[in-house]
Amino acid sequence: MLDQPGSSASGALARDSASAVLSEHRRAGRQFTAAGVQSFVREEGAGEAVLCMHGMWGSSFLYRKVIHELADRGMRGIAFDLPGFGLAERPAGYDYSWSGLGRFAVAAVEELGLDRFHLVVHDIGGPVGFELAQGLPERVASLTIFNTMIDVTRFKPPWSMQPFRFRLLGEMWLKGLRKPLFRSLMSLQGVSDRSAVTKAELDAYVDLMNGDDGGRSFLSAMRSTERTPEKEALYRAAVWDVPYPVQVVWAADDPALRIDSYGEQARAAAGVAEIATLPAKHFPQEDQAAAMAEHIRRLAT
Repeated sequence: MLDQPGSSASGALARDSASAVLSEHRRAGRQFTAAGVQSFVREEGAGEAVLCMHGMWGSSFLYRKVIHELADRGMRGIAFDLPGFGLAERPAGYDYSWSGLGRFAVAAVEELGLDRFHLVVHDIGGPVGFELAQGLPERVASLTIFNTMIDVTRFKPPWSMQPFRFRLLGEMWLKGLRKPLFRSLMSLQGVSDRSAVTKAELDAYVDLMNGDDGGRSFLSAMRSTERTPEKEALYRAAVWDVPYPVQVVWAADDPALRIDSYGEQARAAAGVAEIATLPAKHFPQEDQAAAMAEHIRRLAT
């Protein structure tokens, strides 16, 4: 299981440990079950619902700052864990493809009673969110696209994620991805302003990724991407000529999903005139949460 907070730890140690961060994360949300899979959801605020879909190296934990900023703007921020990620169950043999995760997202929306919501997608939360939007288009009030992929036939995982796709090599890379190395990778690719996130918070990402199955489900998801022409057509249909407004916002310094390639693909697919930019790397949720929430609010209102 994930680290549990130790009752005998000193106050200073507790504040600075991944265990304390995870304990606080658990207290901030609740468990729910959809399609037979137990998961975890964080929500904050009142008003119109904003559903934030996470991707790789992520979970609802990734959006903890964003949903708080949304609440401050009079909205209800919501983020849940997809199966195999974060505090959700990790069933052996589960369909961790974009299609399978998309079906869970539809069931989760039903279980959480979201009759109408603004959809926010990022990373593989893009394909999963597009599956959701195609399944329940009448419930989507708006769509905000952050650093993700739509033309999936041209998607190539960044170098830091490539080893996970291969058996044995992926298991070795994951086992070697200790917390100091992960923090270095996040500084290199994920977060521009490292002062915005603590060491303990970054360490919590590693614990959430490995979970209670040693990252087996994470590896299954990495090896179940559906980069086919059929999926590309489906995802384009979720952003083009749709009954809800769409915007593209990009972390301009993202070395993993570059704005001049993936960003432009998203802009063209959605048919928007321009890309709004943030001064951030791949995870603007950590150091640009207020700016992300403001872009979402503007489109929603």
